[in-house]
Amino acid sequence: MIEGALAGFTVAVTAERRRSEMAALLERRGARVISAPAITIVPLIDDDALHAATKACIGLEPHLVIATTGFGFRGWLEAAEGWGMAETLRGSLRNARIIARGPKPCGAIRAAGLIEDWAAKTEASEEVLERLLAEGVAGQRIVVQEHGEPQTEFVKALRTAGAAVVEVPVYRWALPPDTAPVRRLAEQVAAGQIDAVTFTSAPAVKAFLQIAEEVGADVTSAFNSGTLAACVGPVTAAPFAERGIPVVMPERYRLGALIKTVTDELPRRAVRLQVAGTILEVRGHAVLIDGVTHALAPAAMAILSALARKPGSVVSKEQLAAALPRGNDGHAVDVAVARLRAALGSGKHIETVIKRGYRLRIDDEAA
Repeated sequence: MIEGALAGFTVAVTAERRRSEMAALLERRGARVISAPAITIVPLIDDDALHAATKACIGLEPHLVIATTGFGFRGWLEAAEGWGMAETLRGSLRNARIIARGPKPCGAIRAAGLIEDWAAKTEASEEVLERLLAEGVAGQRIVVQEHGEPQTEFVKALRTAGAAVVEVPVYRWALPPDTAPVRRLAEQVAAGQIDAVTFTSAPAVKAFLQIAEEVGADVTSAFNSGTLAACVGPVTAAPFAERGIPVVMPERYRLGALIKTVTDELPRRAVRLQVAGTILEVRGHAVLIDGVTHALAPAAMAILSALARKPGSVVSKEQLAAALPRGNDGHAVDVAVARLRAALGSGKHIETVIKRGYRLRIDDEAA
């Protein structure tokens, strides 16, 4: 027996950073966790472009510095320290207004002995850009710390408005060296074997969708028909929104809040039925009978899910055979039903309709 609010559900983690922490939080709640990082972080600490951008920042004596991520801001200062430029860089930053793209960079800014002028509440670059353009940036010298990829449109808008901009590339997003786990995950999502997939960055969403297309996995249909796409915030969710894919996200854009959202949402979506005097709750790879979790083999789970979609109605053997993981014939259905009955501990839940199929005996028929 498995305990926990997420018992019986399979949740995928696509993050690279903090994936162990996310997996531990989900497993503690009873979930079966699949880890498949969709992207990897490539630090640019020894990169010539970062070194040149740091020198340019110091020489520029900027009016504004835009910190987009805490991870990147810390990495920038660590790289500067390695080059013996940390104090000079801090002095340059101290004389500028520092703008944080949300609360996350604020901790890194303050840890460096600096203080932000203001932070974007939405954690979106669009909010930062809108406010700066409203204030006017003509003649301003601005440093933009990138977050995984060039901020092309953001920087272009500032330059068009008359600002001089230096871009600081601290790290880059890239596909992981081994994409087999995320390819396999895309196929599992398309096959309906995953209950929820968590995302903590927009590049991870883009990479996952790209890989799914490459392997021919129709994850869009899966997300539109039941698989939960859980994003840490609206910036992460943007690539899904562009495709019309529904997502859930927490009110506070934090990892812990994301886990809580998944923990609240998945049980809410489970099918609950009163069957033969018991409460049956059908989850991803297990069934709860009066609150007790029973793990089921894939074939038995497929049969139960197909029956639960039409409680009280006869489901033909042909339809049940089509629902089996690898397809099969009527005999395979009979074997799977027998094993399902054994797993449930009673034959009273499932009624055999001779030569036609099977059905779940809902309570108003079981008396």
